[in-house]
Amino acid sequence: MHWLRAPEASDAADIHRLISRCPPLDLNSVYTYLLLSEHFRQTCIVAGAEDRLLGFVSAYLRPQRPDVLFVWQVAVHAEARGRRLAHHMLTRLLRREALARVAYIETTVGPGNRASRSVFERLARDLSAPLNESPLFDAGLFGGQSHDDEPLLRIGPFRSPGRPASASAR
Repeated sequence: MHWLRAPEASDAADIHRLISRCPPLDLNSVYTYLLLSEHFRQTCIVAGAEDRLLGFVSAYLRPQRPDVLFVWQVAVHAEARGRRLAHHMLTRLLRREALARVAYIETTVGPGNRASRSVFERLARDLSAPLNESPLFDAGLFGGQSHDDEPLLRIGPFRSPGRPASASAR
């Protein structure tokens, strides 16, 4: 059975290894994943089976917008794909008390990344919330690197699963 929990510093090397096996995700340094595991553990989640890391979501609350969770990376090991692990990680993350005020999810997904788009489309349906797409980062902004455009996907407003029914979404 899978486990889901906040990441720990000891997960950083495994997270780095997982991301390296999940193109087209951009691979960051192990240090970045150490910082995410240490400073943003309330907005990130790891998943695994027994002692193996099979999934990772990095996210953060937008500065000056505590009702917006920006999802940075979603990675699922090849052997765990097709089991809705990404969806389970995102919905579990939204149940955390620290994210009870979240009424919107934002992320960027390249036009060719059909699997990630499907995850966010399903999440929007499950949250009974609209999903809107708008331009954000043009490929030319990536300094000559071969990179696709990164349009913004925005889900919301919705009532966070961690929010009491009496609280209203903005």
